[in-house]
Order: sequence, then C-alpha cells, then structure tokens
Amino acid sequence: MGRERTLVIIPAFNEEEALPSVLKELGTTSDAFDIVVVDDGSTDSTAKVARAQGATVLPLPFNLGIGGALRTGFLYAVEHGYDRAAQFDGDGQHDPAELPALLAELDNGADLVIGSRFADRVGGYDVSKVRGGAMRLLRLTVRLFTGRTFTDTSSGFRGFSRPMLEYFARTYPYEYMESVEALLMASANGFDVREVPVQMRVRESGRPSNRRLRLLYHFLRVFLVISVSRKAPRRGVKNAPVDGQEHSESARRGTTPA
Repeated sequence: MGRERTLVIIPAFNEEEALPSVLKELGTTSDAFDIVVVDDGSTDSTAKVARAQGATVLPLPFNLGIGGALRTGFLYAVEHGYDRAAQFDGDGQHDPAELPALLAELDNGADLVIGSRFADRVGGYDVSKVRGGAMRLLRLTVRLFTGRTFTDTSSGFRGFSRPMLEYFARTYPYEYMESVEALLMASANGFDVREVPVQMRVRESGRPSNRRLRLLYHFLRVFLVISVSRKAPRRGVKNAPVDGQEHSESARRGTTPA
C-alpha cells in the first residue's frame, strides 16, 4: 500500500508579507505533502509570491471569505484524488512541525482533527478579554449541543480525512467563524471529530479580522445557527449515500464516486 497523498490547503487574503516564509518553512519541513494556496481575491502580490515558492495557486476572482476559500481547496483535493488534507494559515501562526500530530490522528481513524491551542493548558497562547470570553461561551454552547467538550472550537489548524473532504467540498459554510459551524456539522453527521494539543505563534503580518463589533455580530450569528441546527433533523451522512453517490466506501478507497 502506497503512501497516502496529503494536501496542505492555505486560504490567503493579502498575505504577501508572511506567505513566502510560511511556504519556505513548509517546504523544508517535509516533502510528504503538496501545497495549494487559495488566493481569496487578494489585492496584493499573494498569488505571485506563492507561485514563486512553487505552490499551486487557485485564484478567486473576488474575496469570498475563508469559508469559500476553504471549500475551493476541499473541492480541489477531492477532484485531484487526495486521501487527506490539512488547513494551514498563511500568516505565520501555525507551526509545520505540528502537522504530524494532525496527520497521525487521521491515520488512527479520525475524520476531523482540530489542533487546539488550549488542550494542554500550557501553550501560553494569549487572546483578548473580549475574544476569550466569547470563546468560552462558544465552548459551553458546543458542549451543550454535542455532549462533548472541545477546548478550541475556532482553531483554523485542522486535518481532514477523505470522507470529510468529500462532505465539506459540498457543504462547508461560507460565513466568518465557519470553523464552529463545521465542527457542529461534522459532529452531528456521524464523523469522528478529535482534538490534539498544538503550539501556535503570534501572526507575523496582515490584519486580524477580529474588530469588536464585527466579532460580536459573528458570534451572535453563530449562536443563531447553532440554535436552528439543533432543531433540524439529522441523518447519518458519513455512512449513507449522498446525492445518489456511495459516499463512505468510495471515499475510503480514495476514489470519487461516478
């Protein structure tokens, strides 16, 4: 049995400053994966610097937001036959040395692996008082609705199995803070969701999208989505045919259903 094909997906919006060093570090860490940068309608040289580092670039004509960029990456992974993928930020926050922890958990049968900044409680990752309070409230809400405790519901450092890629290529939410919705969707539809502790860094450059009013709006929107989805009927998506396709068995064989 050959080595599983792995894709690292980097959604990037105006990350020309940090992206070259991120790609260089990824390239020197391992050659066991391919890299695709989804240029989310950047107005700077994000696509140019990514190509200069040898990455495949998927340019979007305008800014869709991280959810749309990720769905583009998931679709690319499915169409090109990848067995698994990892989400990786282009701003320097994520450490390539932590990738094996995500991939190992996928090898052990997980479908969605979340790299948690807070799982071991010794990572020293600081957040603002407002953001920290909102994150605690989200953790509590997710626990009430899933029956499970996740320490980092909004982490953008994640690993995805082939079945998870196929599902998210069609359903991944577009809105900001989509990571929380994605966690709920995966949990509610029979996928194996796990956390592993990781270390993260302070972002190198670019602008964080956490303005207080905007952050408050998105937290309120996520709470509404959670409440509505809690009442919606669920089916066993992972092990059931989807849109007339045999989802699980073909995914485990690493093929796309005809």
